[in-house]
Amino acid sequence: MASVRYIVDDVAAAMAFYTEHLGFDVAIDAAPGFAALTRGPLRLLLNRVGGVGGAAQAMPDGQVPAPGGWNRIQLSVTDLTAEVARLHTAGLRFRNEVVVGIGGSQILLEDPAGNLVELFQPAG
Repeated sequence: MASVRYIVDDVAAAMAFYTEHLGFDVAIDAAPGFAALTRGPLRLLLNRVGGVGGAAQAMPDGQVPAPGGWNRIQLSVTDLTAEVARLHTAGLRFRNEVVVGIGGSQILLEDPAGNLVELFQPAG
C-alpha cells in the first residue's frame, strides 16, 4: 500500500470531501488532528496544520507545513467528462479546465484546503 500525506486546515472537511466525492473510506478518524483514508491500494493521511503529530510541526528553521502547492495524487477515471460534470454539480473547485495530452486527459480538483487531486483518463 502506498501512502500520501496532505496537510489540511480542517480534517473533518477533508474527510467529507474525499469520502463523499472521490470514493475513499475512513480507516482512522482521529479528527480534529488526523485521519487516514483508503481507496484501493492508496492510503491518504490527513494532518491538521499545527497538529500534535510530527507531520504538521514547524521545521527547525521555522517553516510551517501548509496545504496547497502543486504536488498531487492522481486518480484514474473511466469517463472524465462525466466526473467533471458530477463534481461541478456538487460545487467543487477546479484549478483549470480539462487538458488533453499524449497520455490522456486530466483536470486538477482542489480539496477544501487547496491540495490537488488530478483526475486522469488515459488515452485510448
